[in-house]
Amino acid sequence: MSTVLELDPQATAAVGRAIDALAGRRIAILTGAGVSTDSGIPDYRGKGAPTRTPMTAQQFLASDSARRRYWVGSHLGWSAFAASAPNDGHTALADLEHHGVASGIITQNVDGLHLRAGSRRVVELHGTMRRVFCTHCGQVFDRRDLAVRVEADNPWITVPENVELGPDGDVLPSSSEGFIVPDCSICQGMLKPDVVFFGEYIPIEKFQEAEQLVRSSDALVIAGSSLVVNSGIRLLERARRRKLPVVIINRGQTRADARATVKVDAGTTEVLRALARALPALR
Repeated sequence: MSTVLELDPQATAAVGRAIDALAGRRIAILTGAGVSTDSGIPDYRGKGAPTRTPMTAQQFLASDSARRRYWVGSHLGWSAFAASAPNDGHTALADLEHHGVASGIITQNVDGLHLRAGSRRVVELHGTMRRVFCTHCGQVFDRRDLAVRVEADNPWITVPENVELGPDGDVLPSSSEGFIVPDCSICQGMLKPDVVFFGEYIPIEKFQEAEQLVRSSDALVIAGSSLVVNSGIRLLERARRRKLPVVIINRGQTRADARATVKVDAGTTEVLRALARALPALR
């Protein structure tokens, strides 16, 4: 797990400007992978992020071997991914919501850590790794129960003690030979994690829920996202059209730094913790 550092003077000054811009406003929060790096889950594009060639939805649905490879890697990483704990950044956001400053969280993450930290209104744009569903009959399964089935069907698989997780909780498998892919226990149909794969669109109703959260707020904070994914840019533009203050918190550049009211170039955990400490000024 990463060490939480103190803010340098430049970042501290930027946080002060962010507090001034957000004071007295109900804030919608958009979070990306950078919020979870201090929980031991790597991000996609930050400095030191592992090179990855993500599986697309088309590959997963069309190829038996691709699905076998996916499920091996996903199962090997599941225990460590599920054991990840919320960090101080997640807790700070839950505190902001609890005290009426944050109206809710829109997250691009599939780790469920905002909910586990105590946030109540969470829009999971890209779905969640907690659930698996049948693409044929629609039956939904808890991922923990599925893991028990996978281990029973593949007793030869040994989960390593110190795995190097990918951003989606997967591990690059050395081999998928002989692996029995889990299927639906109701109709024997194809199972798929309840997440948006590369090459898929966010469900319309889910994006509309995110839009409504921004629409009912007076400011937008974007934390831990490089905004490469278009859904984040679209939400930012919704806020800008209403002339809402937009604060971006991210270590390194994002696609929308020039459009932010305030950009804080620092770790999300440290900055979100600083915002939570400033509750009296934000209310």
